[in-house]
Amino acid sequence: MVAETGAVLDMPLLRVERASRVYRMGDVEVAALSGADLAIRRGEFLVILGPSGSGKTTLLNVIGGMDRPTSGRVWYGDMELSAMGAVAQTAYRRDSVGFIFQFYNLVPTLTAYENVQVATELVSSPLDPSEALRLVGLADRAGHFPSQLSGGEQQRVAIARALAKRPELLLADEPTGALDLQTARGVLGLLQELNRSQGLTSVLITHNPAIAGIAKRTVRMVSGRIAEIRENKHVIAAKDVTW
Repeated sequence: MVAETGAVLDMPLLRVERASRVYRMGDVEVAALSGADLAIRRGEFLVILGPSGSGKTTLLNVIGGMDRPTSGRVWYGDMELSAMGAVAQTAYRRDSVGFIFQFYNLVPTLTAYENVQVATELVSSPLDPSEALRLVGLADRAGHFPSQLSGGEQQRVAIARALAKRPELLLADEPTGALDLQTARGVLGLLQELNRSQGLTSVLITHNPAIAGIAKRTVRMVSGRIAEIRENKHVIAAKDVTW
């Protein structure tokens, strides 16, 4: 039994096997993702780096169950995401994945607490919204509306909203793209800390090479393909990131 448990823990949380995604625009086919192979370890922090159009968002969408590959397979543990129906994929996104986006997608007429609370109503065993806000350093801002918060604070509310679902996987799509350097450092530092303290498997995509070093592994994408997977010998603290 111990050996079986160990085997489960050693299994990658996510596996992408020869995954491709082709979009048709009239008579033209566009390959947004081509033959991607990637294993994401449980509890790791991974950065996917590439310029606009490199396929990184498509890869993230395939991992997050928001899109399915045209060919190839995607596995979450022993479940094949790429073979799931729409209902099962929705359940996967709801129960297992927390999403963070470049633009915070907060409801302007709801307070920080209420924005987080909305997410807790989707799952059976959520984190208390107050605790989620405490984890991101905003316990004293729970009653504020988005317009009363800075950009960095709004992004922290968005992170708290993702955390409140108690996801196993946290996916961040350009989470610092709309932030200045100092604010971005704070958000990146928070993501590093949550990965360490909560054991969240975290995947962050960015076009900014300066951010690549904050994770133990970096996946570099070019023209829809994974060009390189690099182990970073020295992980950079978010406070030391500069551009």
